[in-house]
Amino acid sequence: MTRQALHEGWTLRAVEGPQVPAGIAGRAVPATVPGCVHTDLLAAGLIPDPYLDDNEKQLAWIGRTDWVYETTFDHRPGGDERVDLVCAGLDTVATLTLNGTEVGRAENMHRSHRFDVRSRLVAGSNTLAVRFDSAYGYAEAQRDRLGDRPNAYPEPFPFIRKMACNFGWDWGPTLVTAGIWQEIGLHAWSTARLAVVRPLVTVEAGDGRVELHVEVERAGAAPLTVRATVAGAATEATIPAGERTAVLTLTVRDPALWWPRGYGDQPLHPLEVTLHDADDHPLDTWSRRIGFRSVRLDTTPDAHGTPFALRVNDTPVFVRGVNWIPDDAFPTRITRDRLAHRFRQAAAANVNLLRVWGGGRYESDDFYDLADELGLLVQQDFLFACAAYPEEEPLRAEVAAEAAEQVVRLAPHPSLALWTGNNENIWGWHDWDWQEPLAGRTWGRGYYLELLPRIVAELDPTRPYWPGSPWSGSEQIHPNDPAHGTTHIWDVWNTDDYTKYREYVPRFVAEFGYQAPPAYATLRRALSDEPLAPDSPGMAHHQKAIDGDAKLRRGLDAHLPAPADFDDWHWLTQLNQARAIQLAVEHFRSHRDVCAGTIVWQLNDCWPVTSWSAVDGDGRRKPLWYALRRAYADRLLTVQPRDGGLALVAVNDGTTPWRATASVTRLTLTGEPRAKTTLELDVGAYSSVTLALPAELARPDEARRELLVAEAGGAAERGLWFFAEDRDADWPAARYDAAVEPVDGGQRVRVTARTVLRDVTLFPDRLDPTAEADEALVTLLPGETATFTVRAAAPLDPAALTTRPVLRCVNDLAG
Repeated sequence: MTRQALHEGWTLRAVEGPQVPAGIAGRAVPATVPGCVHTDLLAAGLIPDPYLDDNEKQLAWIGRTDWVYETTFDHRPGGDERVDLVCAGLDTVATLTLNGTEVGRAENMHRSHRFDVRSRLVAGSNTLAVRFDSAYGYAEAQRDRLGDRPNAYPEPFPFIRKMACNFGWDWGPTLVTAGIWQEIGLHAWSTARLAVVRPLVTVEAGDGRVELHVEVERAGAAPLTVRATVAGAATEATIPAGERTAVLTLTVRDPALWWPRGYGDQPLHPLEVTLHDADDHPLDTWSRRIGFRSVRLDTTPDAHGTPFALRVNDTPVFVRGVNWIPDDAFPTRITRDRLAHRFRQAAAANVNLLRVWGGGRYESDDFYDLADELGLLVQQDFLFACAAYPEEEPLRAEVAAEAAEQVVRLAPHPSLALWTGNNENIWGWHDWDWQEPLAGRTWGRGYYLELLPRIVAELDPTRPYWPGSPWSGSEQIHPNDPAHGTTHIWDVWNTDDYTKYREYVPRFVAEFGYQAPPAYATLRRALSDEPLAPDSPGMAHHQKAIDGDAKLRRGLDAHLPAPADFDDWHWLTQLNQARAIQLAVEHFRSHRDVCAGTIVWQLNDCWPVTSWSAVDGDGRRKPLWYALRRAYADRLLTVQPRDGGLALVAVNDGTTPWRATASVTRLTLTGEPRAKTTLELDVGAYSSVTLALPAELARPDEARRELLVAEAGGAAERGLWFFAEDRDADWPAARYDAAVEPVDGGQRVRVTARTVLRDVTLFPDRLDPTAEADEALVTLLPGETATFTVRAAAPLDPAALTTRPVLRCVNDLAG
């Protein structure tokens, strides 16, 4: 058995058409494989960077053009009975020819393809060409044949099995790609090969069990032997002559269990499978790492409705999640190192689950491997989002093949905790005026409630499946009912103030979010606007949400002083995003007896854009990231409104009890105490306590001039409660002393408050794009000091580092 990668010597050319620019028509350019048309044209200097300014609009012709990739390679025939052309990923509508003869076709970005080409190969030089027809042309033809379907965006993505967000989203560019986006090569083999290896890993009575399903593809009928080993256990089975399948069972006594981060360690064990012929010669091998753990959903109805509670190893896990979108519109630019950095950012923000959203892709092996290693749970959507999807052929067969392949591919990963049928499509059918225009046509229900659950049940019954996000658990209950199953909360961003989050006590919130622009350095790299303004041309183009700027302004008007210039607007919109999500998360966590998890929209971006992300398209952390780290901490101290008054809520997601004495003080903005109480905290692991505060604390004498401070020693950050909105508070002009000193790899900034300072934050990227601070959003009372460590490629000017617009706080607008 041999494998020959075919990644070298490729060229790319556009098929003639009136839309193709003169400088590109008829021209062959070097192509990188794996890659895509956009990145090849960019590397050749033939197109501008689509992420800068409004260049995206100039490049729409690419998605409406047919493209041909071509290479030549040398082949030396051996004695192999089969030689297959194996394509791990073709984007999307592909026709493959070898030496001028068609050898295969593909119409699905989300699955692999294998074509027997032995009879078409010649000794010596061979020519392989892959023609990609326009994804637009294919999708629009299917739409015309099957009838249009309702859709959140005016694009035909439901009619092609391709990454939907390539067609644009309310945070993403419209860049419709084509290309050989994953590995391609020749696989020569004889007798038989391992076609499918599907380990079902469970834990029963403390023992690990691997039920290993093996399927072979044969070139002959002789008997075969399959051997498997894991964690010291070994077994083998014979596949009789002419048969294709075997089931092997391995039992590992009392294995160390795999846990989500924060709950324990993540031991991983190599599972090795080998295939042998009748003479015991090795034919093929397969290897993956597995982890022993159990996972289930608790959806047993209770007094509050229908829960959606994840249990790993029979331990309830409060989900502190973030939604994940493709980290780049061009997937081959996403390296393992880039993913590892993004995952470290998630883990450092105390995240324990990533939801892979249904408008993107099934992520790379690196993605799930890293999740396994770091203990980040994964909720994986099947790839349907925000539209009615036709269920007719050939789309139905492609969906079935794609789903089966991906369920099998991801089965070894202990991090994968849950499959979800779609994003918002069942909700859309109920609430988005779809039913009349559908007029009885298919819209995806058969996928989400029949086909996909059947595939998961047949191929991987070790994991739960949930038909949609949101989904109530029953067709008799509205899909977005907060009392049942999972909920998306978008009225806050779209129409209501963020304090409305407190009106919800849901069972599980799978999406909620609030927008803000990216970091200043990210904007300056991406936009040539002079000057930058909220509505300058580049800023406007990089705001994809409907009425996004008006919604940002509505949020500012409700809470914060009016911005005087762009610097103020940038600071305050980022602050408001952080405030909105911190308020929501702390509220939902304070009701953990009812709510079992939150998944914030969203962790990341794929390009520089104003969006709901905590980490922007250049990988820089917004203030939201720091607020999320605080709100998702294992131990949370928060003041919450309860029963017409206020309460102190202590939340413990740690593995050990939390016992401490807490103090709650009502202070003036000048630091003068008005009332104080102490409370004894005794919070068990994975639980919370709610303690009512006395009236003298909950009722200020002067709301505009007072706040509450709750503290419980060093085990948790202190909680704050302000009685007035910032726009109404009687803030003094900000006064402080600042000192800067060098430290290894950066500088230490000490800020000592001479007045109260609300949400002190440094933006060192304004001075150096490489610079970032370790802390943000720190509120200081008079006399208190905060320390920030700033890392940068070179030392920064201390004076610039400690003054506006780099050092900001809310009350510097009062100065």
